[in-house]
Amino acid sequence: MNENQKEVVTTSKSNHRKSRRLLLLLLLLCFTGVILTTSTYAWFTSNETVAVNTITVNIAAQNGIQVSTDGTNWKSIIQTTDITSASNTYAAAVNQLPQSLEPVSSALTVTDDGKMDMFYGQVAANDAGDWYLSANKSVEANGTTGKFIAFDLFIKSDTTSNFYMTPNSKVTTADEDDKGIKNASRVAYVVLGNTTADDTVANIQKLGTTGAAASPVYLWEPNYDVHKTNAIAHARDTYGLTITEGPNAERVNYDGIMADVPVDTVKVGEANATKHATQFKAVTSNYLTTAANANYTQIFGITAGVTKVRIYMWVEGQDVDCENSASGGNINYDLQFTTTQPAP
Repeated sequence: MNENQKEVVTTSKSNHRKSRRLLLLLLLLCFTGVILTTSTYAWFTSNETVAVNTITVNIAAQNGIQVSTDGTNWKSIIQTTDITSASNTYAAAVNQLPQSLEPVSSALTVTDDGKMDMFYGQVAANDAGDWYLSANKSVEANGTTGKFIAFDLFIKSDTTSNFYMTPNSKVTTADEDDKGIKNASRVAYVVLGNTTADDTVANIQKLGTTGAAASPVYLWEPNYDVHKTNAIAHARDTYGLTITEGPNAERVNYDGIMADVPVDTVKVGEANATKHATQFKAVTSNYLTTAANANYTQIFGITAGVTKVRIYMWVEGQDVDCENSASGGNINYDLQFTTTQPAP
């Protein structure tokens, strides 16, 4: 073989190696693209928690109602600092107000000590590449850590009356780039009991701390009628649901978690009561409000005296609006209560 022939063979082998390398890179790129596309449609993934970074809670009372976080110091407006400092005068307080939120899920069951069962989940792929949801119970603790908000609110009223949320009750964000995580927010009221206004502080604070499993729970689902583009794709590709952007979109049904979910037992797309009845339960929202929310909403009745209500605020992982691209941002929880609904 002469030098020219050797050069041709060498060049051919070199080009072949380059072609194989290019092909491998293209295959790797395609494989990476598939992984990234798939992870976008996870409930939430273990390496990217869908979190709300800043949380503000404001509660206001009108028409003679007074509110308190300890059952003894009464105000017309409760703010974040009142919730976090309640344990100074309410030793048994378990008020959890974390600095960020992560998705959890609840089927609204209540334990004997008046706490609502909440479950923190994670999504991971098994060896076959299928996405599975696992979940474990998350119990609140007093302080600024945890996955969700939970606190006691005491309501004092001179009369027995209906109790309303005003149109100023909203879950919003001030972010210029609204990622849509507020659309997966939930607020639940667990009514733990009532006593007379002149009862001892100790008795007021003890309301609902034993035998509370039958306490009524009222679920508020704000912003139910709007969805971001990524949430629409998430609903389609993970759950086979067709939803619209809104406003005025229909409510999307979901099943909350009511028991631990072991690893590699429940596929994300099958996380429902139909497939796994012992771990999931269909959730009915008592109150639905739109993003605009211009109406007064009757939530429950209160008896004259002091009523203790445990309030939960969280990002519902089973909501189609809870998906990776919604991660981050700020959420404002604003509650305003009244016993009088203005005449139409």
